[in-house]
Amino acid sequence: MRNKLRELYQYREMIASLVRKDLKGRYKGSVLGFLWTFINPLLQLLVYTIVFSVILKSGIPNYYLHLFVALVPWIFFASSLGTGSKLILDQKNMIKKIYFPREVLPLAYTVSSFCNMLFSFVIVFIVIAVMGLGVNWLALPWLIPVMLIQFILVLGMNLITSSVTVYVRDMEHIMSVCSMAWMYLSPVVYGINYIPEHMQKLYLLNPMSPILLSYRDILYYQRMPNPLQLRNALLISIIVLCIGFFTFHQLQKRFAEEL
Repeated sequence: MRNKLRELYQYREMIASLVRKDLKGRYKGSVLGFLWTFINPLLQLLVYTIVFSVILKSGIPNYYLHLFVALVPWIFFASSLGTGSKLILDQKNMIKKIYFPREVLPLAYTVSSFCNMLFSFVIVFIVIAVMGLGVNWLALPWLIPVMLIQFILVLGMNLITSSVTVYVRDMEHIMSVCSMAWMYLSPVVYGINYIPEHMQKLYLLNPMSPILLSYRDILYYQRMPNPLQLRNALLISIIVLCIGFFTFHQLQKRFAEEL
């Protein structure tokens, strides 16, 4: 593991180059271009807000913010289950022609998607400022460990899905279905109070649950997140990352043949 991390560090310029390329090319050719970074979550926010504030009334005050602070990080995670699964397939020509540690690809994509999430959070803070809702400056620094934990989880998921998809091409479609189901098993459009108390411990084993609840605690409820829940999310995320590195390392040996 240490040697692999050292090798990835040696290829840091390649990683940075791929991140810049992905950020620039993400909406290349579209009329609105980079603005889609903000438009996409805003459109989803509009749809869910209409559904759960007008049609299926949730009764949650300022529901748009309650939803938005969880929706933005969810989009980051969901991309690892969908688009992230095609990482290796999309770069098959590069893999066949030159040598580089293959982990560079999921790492660069994860960093790029993470940057995209940070840009989207700009809209969250603008909404908070415009509505005069304010922030808890003591709780705000907790966003850093929460985002770090989510980054670890997403990187692990990208390592797993991108490598398995090389051998099981249906994985891309399977992950799209899983993403939809996973969303409703996570507190994106609702709060944890909708989950029966006797099931909450099981519910929190889903690592995205404490992560999303932490975002909501910090930005919506303006309070410190639950450190015990964050600790459990960190442990699960590290396990997922270790499984991801092991899976990727084992499967990458035949990438060139399978591609």
